[in-house]
Amino acid sequence: MRKKRVYKKHYQPDIIHNRVNAGRFINYLMRKGKKTAAEKVFYGALENIKKETQKDPLEIFEKALDNAAPLIQVISKRIGGANYQVPKEVRPERKFFLACQWIIKAAKAKKGKPMAAKLAEEFLAASKNEGAAIKKKQDTHRMAEANRAFAHFAR
Repeated sequence: MRKKRVYKKHYQPDIIHNRVNAGRFINYLMRKGKKTAAEKVFYGALENIKKETQKDPLEIFEKALDNAAPLIQVISKRIGGANYQVPKEVRPERKFFLACQWIIKAAKAKKGKPMAAKLAEEFLAASKNEGAAIKKKQDTHRMAEANRAFAHFAR
């Protein structure tokens, strides 16, 4: 039986900067269909970055996503009655998704500030290779490195 055909998705860019990855990040940030609220948070975070660093906030955003994106991940594979954590290279679309999810989760975990401020802090930390999202990436890489012996099971 043939596999289902996977069609390439065409993403809409954000309304202000006309960047596709910013539009996708806003969509991942959105909860319960409230896109305007997600846009306010995202653009508020970019404004906070602009005030703090006097640099282009989109460059910091791009650098944060690049730094937080994992190169390899582990997948669970059942072989001969045993489950193995097999290291596997991450597809580019999944890299972006994981980086966004980790940054958003790290920002949500912080307490006592508005979400825009927490997101700005996480962008700045990730652009400097620090913060919770980078720690998550390093943990993923460490797990893949520890299970390198099972790499021959990957397909």
